[in-house]
Amino acid sequence: MIAYIRGVLTVITEEAIVVDVNGVGYEIICANPFAFQASLNEDIHIHTYHHVRDDAQILYGFKTEEEKHLLMKLISVSGIGPKSGLAIQGHVTVSDFVAAVEREDEKYLMSFPGIGKKTARQIILDLKGKLTDFMTISSDDPVRQPVSDSELASLRETEEALLALGYKQQEIQKIIPNLHEFRNEQTDELIRKALALLSN
Repeated sequence: MIAYIRGVLTVITEEAIVVDVNGVGYEIICANPFAFQASLNEDIHIHTYHHVRDDAQILYGFKTEEEKHLLMKLISVSGIGPKSGLAIQGHVTVSDFVAAVEREDEKYLMSFPGIGKKTARQIILDLKGKLTDFMTISSDDPVRQPVSDSELASLRETEEALLALGYKQQEIQKIIPNLHEFRNEQTDELIRKALALLSN
């Protein structure tokens, strides 16, 4: 199995990046390929999960080991495949997701693409108590403060507003991790900060 790849980042698309390793280009599917934009044409180290099927071998890539382990845990849940797992990771931090599972927040889990009530319950049943072991956390702060319903709504409204203003989904996805840092702001302020990030 391929645990990680180190090479030159040569291509970024909406779904994947390509890393050149001694003349061989590895296509790696990512939750947010544009998160690697700053490393284009430079050496990078990317953690990978090598998914083998009867008809294909696919590499999924992550910035951290925590993200990789979360996907591996997610696909162990009935009804969740790698694509669904990546869709979840594209909208949440590892600690926020773990916090939601630990507090059995079905409503929060159902806010992710393709996750219905049955699957949300299955996630909680299968993963509660099994996710915190791989997180790098302090004893005083076992998980980061989770996103509240109002904060999640503001993030969604901000994303919709940016799309309405003509920004492409790939551009918005690039700044999603940064927006989570301002998630306690009102929607108007969140949009202003998003526009500032997009203008950089």
